[in-house]
Amino acid sequence: MFNHLALPTKIERHKAAIVRSEISRPVRIALQSGFFKPDTSFFDYGCGRGGDIKLLYQLGYKSSGWDPYYYPNNNREGADIVNLGYVINVIEKPLERKEALLKAWELTHKILIVAAQVVMDNVTSEQIAYGDGVVTSRNTFQKYYDQQELKNYIDETLNVDAVPAALGVYFVFRNESLAQTFRAAKFRRSTSAPKVNNKIKNFEDYKDLLTPLMQFVGERGRLPVENELSNNKEVSFIFGTIARAFSLVLQATNKEEWDAIAEKHKQDLLVYIALSKFGNRPKYNILPSDLQNDIKAFFDNYKQACEVADQMLFSLRDIQIIKTTCRNNKIGKLLSDALYVHISALDALDPLLRLYEGCASRTFGRMEGVTLVKFRTDKPKISYLFYPDFDDDPHPPLLASMQVDLINLQVGYRDYKSSNNPFILHRKETFLTKEYPLYEKFARLSEQEEKWGLLDDPQFIGTKNGWIRRLEEKAAKLRGHRLLRVKLLSNPK
Repeated sequence: MFNHLALPTKIERHKAAIVRSEISRPVRIALQSGFFKPDTSFFDYGCGRGGDIKLLYQLGYKSSGWDPYYYPNNNREGADIVNLGYVINVIEKPLERKEALLKAWELTHKILIVAAQVVMDNVTSEQIAYGDGVVTSRNTFQKYYDQQELKNYIDETLNVDAVPAALGVYFVFRNESLAQTFRAAKFRRSTSAPKVNNKIKNFEDYKDLLTPLMQFVGERGRLPVENELSNNKEVSFIFGTIARAFSLVLQATNKEEWDAIAEKHKQDLLVYIALSKFGNRPKYNILPSDLQNDIKAFFDNYKQACEVADQMLFSLRDIQIIKTTCRNNKIGKLLSDALYVHISALDALDPLLRLYEGCASRTFGRMEGVTLVKFRTDKPKISYLFYPDFDDDPHPPLLASMQVDLINLQVGYRDYKSSNNPFILHRKETFLTKEYPLYEKFARLSEQEEKWGLLDDPQFIGTKNGWIRRLEEKAAKLRGHRLLRVKLLSNPK
């Protein structure tokens, strides 16, 4: 409930600015995405106290900014990357809010970062309903967007197709080719060249020359074209063609491993192309050259690639296909109505399940710090579950969740931080692949708990209080990921 007290005469926007000791979340995501190069320029529109500017400058980037309160005399100048971070949500006047977005876009040479508050969890009785938002106890304004509402606002104002980077964070690209590079990279799995297992004299003689070729094919799953290989001239001079050079590589390595790498990248490409159906699917000549070369290598043409990708996408309409795929999947924890998978195991799933999850993350982004992904098998719905203590707590509590309904494209959020009896996890290894560093440690604990009868009746132990009672019943306690007996006091005679 909102408190409808007398409205303030003037909103004090500057009080919403915070002192930053580390780079803000939206800009950090842009850094992690590889957008910042040595010569990249950055401008912070509505920079507040200038924390991002100072921190990026320390990293060696040309950075500047403007703020109507703290830096009103600074020039508003164009830059490769412009940040409009948590600005539009503190402007109480819709027209001025729109003008800020348009001006920031006008200054953008390559990428505009737009971030806004999207969750209403912190609305309290001390906040006053004001326009399309609220006024806080500090006399600042906040408009809380729904994730889809935020995207629609950006798209309609700028006439663009904003790309979700995270919850409440969108990237807007000037160059459509760069946008497609970013979209495709989100679904491209990391692979590397197989190990050399056969000693072939000719290969040993040219190993250093062939290493860049092996690295390229290991990363892309296909042979490079001329301008893609750093030492193309040298390889071509010695072997005549790239294909001949790679035939020598095949003699020294396992061909089946190379075929598996190629198939992985073909499936990644299909997932990316299928998801482009949700927006304005780019024309072939708009795609970056490396994606064009991928399509040429794996398919007859772009049309065929789109047809195959669309068949995958349309199959998701049949919930029975999803259910069957989840049942046949050997990774994750399967329950009656859902498959639960750790985020680290997502890339190891069947391509159809990766596409299923991609339908949610492409449109809305993933919740930051997501631990588990829940694939519903009874309805088209994806949930992201946040267990921040997954590695350290033997039975971590659920702190937050984000649910994406793929029928009506609605997003729901739940916060469990204040719960006195949160849901907790058991058998953590079941959500993982065996390659996870702590897999064996988790599995040993589960085996011990099963022997002690602690895991009987999963519904009873699914919450913190139920689990505590079960431990008491079995005279057990946990020390880290080790199970110990509790010494019981004997009754005095």
